[in-house]
Amino acid sequence: PNLTPTLTRMPLLQLLNYIDGRPVASRSTARTEVVDPATGEAYASAPDSGEADVDAAMTAALAAFNSFKRTTPSQRQGFLLKIASAIEAHADELARLECKNCGKPFLLTLDEEIAAAVDQIRFFAGAARQLEGRAAGEYMEGLLSMIVREPVGVCAAVTPWNYPLMMAVWKWAPALAAGNTVVLKPSDTTPVSTLRMAELMGAILPSGVFNVVCGRRETGRLLVEHAVPSLVSITGSVRAGREVAASAAPLLKRVHLELGGKAPVVVFADADLETAAADIAVAAYFNAGQDCTAATRVVVEAAAYETMVALLAREAEQNTKLGSATTMDSEGVLVGPLNSRAQLERVKGFFDRLPPHARVVAGGRPAGGRGFFFEPSVVAGLRQEDEMVQEEIFGPVITVQPFADEAAAVAMANGVQYGLASSVWTSDHARALRCCRAFDFGTVWVNTHIPLVAEMPHGGFKQSGGGKDLSAYGFEEYTRVKHVMSKL
Repeated sequence: PNLTPTLTRMPLLQLLNYIDGRPVASRSTARTEVVDPATGEAYASAPDSGEADVDAAMTAALAAFNSFKRTTPSQRQGFLLKIASAIEAHADELARLECKNCGKPFLLTLDEEIAAAVDQIRFFAGAARQLEGRAAGEYMEGLLSMIVREPVGVCAAVTPWNYPLMMAVWKWAPALAAGNTVVLKPSDTTPVSTLRMAELMGAILPSGVFNVVCGRRETGRLLVEHAVPSLVSITGSVRAGREVAASAAPLLKRVHLELGGKAPVVVFADADLETAAADIAVAAYFNAGQDCTAATRVVVEAAAYETMVALLAREAEQNTKLGSATTMDSEGVLVGPLNSRAQLERVKGFFDRLPPHARVVAGGRPAGGRGFFFEPSVVAGLRQEDEMVQEEIFGPVITVQPFADEAAAVAMANGVQYGLASSVWTSDHARALRCCRAFDFGTVWVNTHIPLVAEMPHGGFKQSGGGKDLSAYGFEEYTRVKHVMSKL
């Protein structure tokens, strides 16, 4: 990749924060190592930023907001369209950085993530010119009322390690389109692609509009608790969401939380089982299962249960290509490594704690060799109360449970703390619609699982958080509504 001042080559790449339009050395001497998950080897060092760094970024963002909020929708659209073109022009470079940082398969990342992020930026560029309020009206004689939508101010964003570049786009694109400025903290394990994107953006945006501060959990807390931001947006775990909500509470900041998931995949016996198994496997093992919407909790009608277990085992063992430290650029690789050694141990721990009634019918162990690879796995015989069913594994693991009838399927689907995404597989259209009505999840797919489009909202219920990403609904999250009344 093209190394810029932010990525200066030394024994380890020495990463810098990006503040007020330029790479800036941290005022903290603490550092964190960035590891390539495919090899397990450290290749970069990032700042573990402290209070002074966060203050500098917030000061820059606030100063920039005072002028950026007055830009016109067409000007902001222009900025976003130029950024989208710059990312598109550097797609290969950004994909390489993302893959080394996350251990992702290169071809999939280029096609499914970088291209999607560019499309999402262009969507929000168009949305910048589509903000609408209710019609002005004379609701009291002699007084004209109108609605004005305004940017909220400086937005603090915390992004996860599973899709670092794309999740950053989900934060800053609607925020900037609405006229806000942003201070963003990427995950301490995956800051590299976000920093490079910030450089590309900095060549287009006014200084201070987009800032990146690296660091661990404490840096995130400093970001959230800082007096400047009016809105805090996080994509992460339920634990992280609770911590952010608690930190934001004293100043009553708006919070936007996209948290964990445990998506039910409800398969009726009348579905096309072969097709369903193949599609579910892709939706479960994409990004090594490190996706809050991953199709990893399969619930199957009893009459088709053993058939589906066998089909999913075949998909895991024969039709799902697991990468290795030397093959992540190869065509057809679907499953890369887990994010870190800690995540590998976490997934392994679920198998170490399996109850006696569970059956591992495929995988169930680390792949061995270099890196943090785990075999695509299928576990049958689980019960609703089991840990693997109730908790987010965030690994390439499919669990399979039988159900007796439609009512039981709905109860099992909804019987978790999460409410992000779900799917139903059946040839009975009326049944599919009944399940869509009954499922307590922010997204319900029918005979498919995991596709996302920029025009439709993404977000969940219950412990999966609140607020929407993507779509006009996601755009409105970064605005506030003002009533203006004028005497005639």
